[in-house]
Amino acid sequence: MCLAVPGKVLSINENMAEVDLDGIMIRTNITLVPDIKIGGYCLIHAGFAIEQIDEDYALETRKYLKEIRDGDPEIK
Repeated sequence: MCLAVPGKVLSINENMAEVDLDGIMIRTNITLVPDIKIGGYCLIHAGFAIEQIDEDYALETRKYLKEIRDGDPEIK
């Protein structure tokens, strides 16, 4: 199974971006999302931004990932 996680673009230098993955900063190739801007959100998979997403979707997805990571007892 593959998983893409949401990240917020902090800076851009040509086809690479510094992206915040909920407190973890990574360098990400943004060639596949050429219209992404600083402050925008995208899905990251294997070091590549694969899709631009809106902030609401990104924050909701981060919330669910945090619940899974923290072992929310309501998740079966």
